[in-house]
Amino acid sequence: MKTLQEQLRGLELMTSDALGGLGVHLQPIPGEVEVIQVSIEQRDALPIYVTCSDSQILCMCYLWEESDLLPERRTELLETLLDLNPSVPLSSFGRVGNHYVLLGALARNARAEDVAHDVATLSDNALDALDAMSEFLQ
Repeated sequence: MKTLQEQLRGLELMTSDALGGLGVHLQPIPGEVEVIQVSIEQRDALPIYVTCSDSQILCMCYLWEESDLLPERRTELLETLLDLNPSVPLSSFGRVGNHYVLLGALARNARAEDVAHDVATLSDNALDALDAMSEFLQ
């Protein structure tokens, strides 16, 4: 099986095209698990992390930390996230540790073009989510 980096060859240009020409930079993150950080021009605070298992490719964007929430509105935010989840194309809300995330998954044998589309959509959805949830954040 190809490494993730081999499978995603050309992802920078394809993602840039999908985002209307924004600059895209890939940075492998050293470690036991293969992870690639995708940084997008003008969206540097919202990098997308791409990793894989034997069966899927996972794309994830960290949105905010638990400590960023207004405590008195936490329950309302969680209900809003559940309500929004079905209407966020190709993405789902979740939590990793104390971080709220947006994620998308594809089959392990997905083409780089499909991953680029998912990364671009996830990035757009992350911007929309931050805008929509700003009233719940400090």
